[in-house]
Amino acid sequence: MALDPLPSLEEKGARVRAMFDRIAPRYDCLNRLLSAGLDQSWRRDALDRIRVGKGDRVVDLACGTGDLAELSTARGAHVIGVDFAFEMLCAARRRGIPTALVQADGEALPLTDAWATVVTCGFALRNFVGLPAIFSEIARVLEPGGRVAFIEVDRPRPALIRAAHALYFDRIVPFVGGLLSDRSAYAYLPKSTVYLPPTGELLALLEDAGFEQVEHRPLLLGAAQIVTGIRKKPLPETGEVRDRDPEEVVTGSGGDRERDPEEDVTGIRRRP
Repeated sequence: MALDPLPSLEEKGARVRAMFDRIAPRYDCLNRLLSAGLDQSWRRDALDRIRVGKGDRVVDLACGTGDLAELSTARGAHVIGVDFAFEMLCAARRRGIPTALVQADGEALPLTDAWATVVTCGFALRNFVGLPAIFSEIARVLEPGGRVAFIEVDRPRPALIRAAHALYFDRIVPFVGGLLSDRSAYAYLPKSTVYLPPTGELLALLEDAGFEQVEHRPLLLGAAQIVTGIRKKPLPETGEVRDRDPEEVVTGSGGDRERDPEEDVTGIRRRP
């Protein structure tokens, strides 16, 4: 299924999900290769900036194969990984990451209000259909004072750097990705930056969704970016919010329990 030209908003969700299902087997390998390993250092930087640590309840949105979930777990956090591409979740499960994994739409997370202290999201903003709805849903599941961090690609601003980056990102990345994985998918990935709003608009969308102290940090001369914020507006009164084990909220992390009928043998909760 080709993704060139870019899909319309009406078909974007289904086509992007199918694309990530196809590229899941070699996704980690290509990420390391195409970023020269910098993608992992950017993930650690993002977690440092929002101080993810022991006792945090983290939702890793669009978790993919589990890189951010694994790093957050290593810091002592309880993590729920959510993605709409089932094969990506299967790849995460094969890595043995001790987190709950749930297949779900980012606009309708199967989590209670104010459950999370942290939401992370790596390299996925351009793949969502509507950012206002995503930011609103993140605000719903975060407790007041909760932190959010996004990592995403970007385009450098200075002309010479932008030209050099375009040669690599628009030409070399699709060529290498096509040789080693899926040609149409790696042609889509650089083109998908057109879905990202300008920096000022992106930060304003977060503020409108109820975040404050929204900050933007460029990476690698503007080739990537980290955006962070803190949940500001109090949630409506919905009863006492208490600390919960992730298995109280969603199933998917194994243990001595009766298997949920919507969960398959991989231990991943599947959602329509």
